[in-house]
Amino acid sequence: MDTAEILRRLVAVDTTSRRSNLDLVHWTADYLAGAGARIRLISDASGEKANILATIGPEISGGIVLSGHTDVVPVDDQDWVSDPFSLASRDGRLHGRGAVDMKGFVAACLAAVPGWRARELRRPIHLALSYDEEVGCLGVPSLIADMLAHCPRPALAIIGEPTQMRIGLSHRGFYGYRSVFRGRAAHSSDPCRGVSAIEPAAAFVAALAGFGKQDAQALTTVNVGRITGGSAINIVPERCEVVWEFRPPDETAVGFVLAEMEGFVAGLPPGVSVETMPLARVLPLDCAVVSPAVAVARELGGLWPPLAMPFGTEAGFFQQAGIPALVCGPGSIAQAHQPNEWIAIAELDAADRFLARVGAWAAAP
Repeated sequence: MDTAEILRRLVAVDTTSRRSNLDLVHWTADYLAGAGARIRLISDASGEKANILATIGPEISGGIVLSGHTDVVPVDDQDWVSDPFSLASRDGRLHGRGAVDMKGFVAACLAAVPGWRARELRRPIHLALSYDEEVGCLGVPSLIADMLAHCPRPALAIIGEPTQMRIGLSHRGFYGYRSVFRGRAAHSSDPCRGVSAIEPAAAFVAALAGFGKQDAQALTTVNVGRITGGSAINIVPERCEVVWEFRPPDETAVGFVLAEMEGFVAGLPPGVSVETMPLARVLPLDCAVVSPAVAVARELGGLWPPLAMPFGTEAGFFQQAGIPALVCGPGSIAQAHQPNEWIAIAELDAADRFLARVGAWAAAP
């Protein structure tokens, strides 16, 4: 099967993050096993989601990881011209949910497998497909942990998010939290009998806003997305919830922001408590321009100059695990998450050429 036909099959499976991805996982695993790949499935705790780790080539270190995710964002309340889960071809573009983000890259990888198998590979090619990337990169940590436990260490990872085949070297992280402040309810005619949860929550929001303004270059951005609290105008509120996030350029910034927030919490007034729960974590990426990973990506046909990406990816998780990582994939992020999402056929052709060179690289002395 060629890339377009495989993409048609992948798009037809609704893998919106709120649903199981197992239908796609089992079809993909069967396809890969039939092509001679060694397969590992890594399930989540519920058994309703799974990562796929497939290896082609020798069991030695120094291979390449090609990474993608299997889930897609919802189509709810979007105005689609055609069925979002049936690939449609119009004017040199293939339309469907996930066509660009990022089943197009996954399809190109699957289509390349027979060509890789036909070569005498001297380095392994690992195909790593995760679940629940769109809701906070939930699957990739267990995928990487399983890879490092069962495979010799790869030399680099290429995450195929849409960059129009330009090499992406950096992006900010994304850390989301829910902070629940609790006080003590009382009738508002005698507020001293109670302890407001809203007042310290409001001070917390102000502190977050102030932190964001401290960074004149906006290297770390902060946003408060939702505040809910209280029950009635004449009751001292006993609960207030703040949902917030920040986007740091590196791990140092992560520690600084969290330390600032912990310092605020340590100064809460008597009778107030707060519990902060993580909602999402996407690690920042910072790949050096002069690195072996970049040299390989350019050899494979990744386009230059490099791209500083405005969106997050799973690349930072590979980097944190000690695997040099960058981003390079077909299509434009501008079409991702949109109604009538599409990828240009010419972009898939470019991905096919790139992945054919991956096979040549893995076969070279």
